[in-house]
Amino acid sequence: MFGKKAQPPIKSLIAQGSRIEGNLKFTEGLRIDGEVIGDTRASPEQPSILVISEAAMVQGEIHADHVIINGTVRGAVYAKELLELQPRARIEGDVNYRALEMHQGAMITGQLKPLEDEEKPLLKLASNNP
Repeated sequence: MFGKKAQPPIKSLIAQGSRIEGNLKFTEGLRIDGEVIGDTRASPEQPSILVISEAAMVQGEIHADHVIINGTVRGAVYAKELLELQPRARIEGDVNYRALEMHQGAMITGQLKPLEDEEKPLLKLASNNP
């Protein structure tokens, strides 16, 4: 998805020193430098990017196409396309991704779960009965 196409623009910012309590929904791009207590979810209708900076802390589930983490996340992460874990990333929760890029120093306390392709062909077993 993001190989040759331009990434969506980051149109929203949660600044350092800001704290949001409650679930958060966004379109296109969001950068978090502050604190979010609640689930953070991108609109599924269009491509999305979420950046969690070194100073940020998110407590809750994360859902977006392209997720870049360099801060702290306490909750499950769902990256439908690409998950980039920068050196200061700290994740306490399961990580679900289609593609993963992890830098030295990033830490995950949870399971790594690659997402399955939705269009996977069914496996048919041959029967021994005539």
